[in-house]
Amino acid sequence: MSEPTTPSSGSEPTAPKKGLGSTALRFLSALPLIPSVLWLMFAGPGWAFEVFGLLWITICGHELMAMAIPESRLARVWGTLATTGLAAAILHAPSSEALFGALLLLSIGALFVALVAPHPIPDASRRMGWLLGGPIYVGATLACLAAVHRHDHGGAWVLLSMFMAFLSDTGAYFAGRALGRHKLYAELSPKKTVEGAIGGLVTSAAGAVALQQTLLLDVLPMLDAIVLALVGTAFGQAGDLLESLLKRSCQVKDSGKIMPGHGGLLDRSDALMFTGMAVWAYATWILPLRG
Repeated sequence: MSEPTTPSSGSEPTAPKKGLGSTALRFLSALPLIPSVLWLMFAGPGWAFEVFGLLWITICGHELMAMAIPESRLARVWGTLATTGLAAAILHAPSSEALFGALLLLSIGALFVALVAPHPIPDASRRMGWLLGGPIYVGATLACLAAVHRHDHGGAWVLLSMFMAFLSDTGAYFAGRALGRHKLYAELSPKKTVEGAIGGLVTSAAGAVALQQTLLLDVLPMLDAIVLALVGTAFGQAGDLLESLLKRSCQVKDSGKIMPGHGGLLDRSDALMFTGMAVWAYATWILPLRG
């Protein structure tokens, strides 16, 4: 605690202030959106939440393609359209054959884009990989949130997904600041610690229990809520690290600049993609077996 009054500590005392300022900026810039998002989740028509979700997916897809394929406008445009199109197909395909057709269309589109705009040729394999994998990475995972919203208690399932992603991030930040000693994955994210990750898991589990106890999810047994939060949050933390890997590979700091303090929308969704996927899988496949 003596560092702030020690002249020789240099710029060390300013680092925590910067972190706290960034946290406050994130909260304040997101605050106006919270009532609208909650209305869409709990009171609005299902189609409105789906439109909101597809718009969210489109922005994330655009940010990913702009980050990963900066050299080809055609590839970026097709990759963004394919991301949104795959998400829409997952939500609305009337049969497995129709969904299979959408995947084939995605592949055919990537084929034509690669041949129509082949330059620079040394980077063609990278572009092709993103055109095929990017729509799955963003579109399929985030579509899980719109899909789980269709379940009974849909808004609560989406809120649980958000709790697992955002409470984990908050818990990890403060636990890491207070207790962090051991780096979690220094090569990808130097500031993340093992202690912070554990704090995120605990905070997420506490949030899941709180949500379950308020009867927003009375169909969810408490033990299931804890296990789902721990497993889903672990996936979310891995998703956070994965996006850090992708950004380092693309040599960018943020995926975009959509809101002050938040970077890009993809930066805010990297964990939510996988917490939402875990919640959808539980609500769709596991919960019916528990009854």
